[in-house]
Amino acid sequence: MQGRSSACLVKHELVHRSLGFDYQGIEALEIKPEDWYSIAVILYVYGYNYLRSQCAYDVVPGGLLVSVYHLTKIECGVDQPEEVCIKVFAPRRNPRVPSVFWIWKSADFQERESYDMLGISYENHPRLKRILMPESWIGWPLRKDYITPNFYEIQDAY
Repeated sequence: MQGRSSACLVKHELVHRSLGFDYQGIEALEIKPEDWYSIAVILYVYGYNYLRSQCAYDVVPGGLLVSVYHLTKIECGVDQPEEVCIKVFAPRRNPRVPSVFWIWKSADFQERESYDMLGISYENHPRLKRILMPESWIGWPLRKDYITPNFYEIQDAY
């Protein structure tokens, strides 16, 4: 069954794959990184004016990385807002996803956290740098193939 968001993207001839609906009835779509920015603009114009959350995860050790966006259409007088979940799958070797900071400003710190923990580079993000780990940290702690160092010395921590 095709949802409203998928129908909108089909109408604009934008490439995507429907992942069905979750347990709350929220439509999920799979998007390629190279198509994400244009699809984000269309969804914003279509009324998805609120980025509720952005996160990322590692599918399997050595596999794809996924950047997940939960978008909401907030309208006055509507009790049940329309929502969609976008999953942008990126290759592990060079994970690059266009930043949507310029569309939804709330993506700022959320994309930075995904970069810091999983190493997904968000292209055109204005301040893409580590937010949780020290700048000198090596590696991406939430990747499933990450090996935790035995010792990490924090210098000048007083």
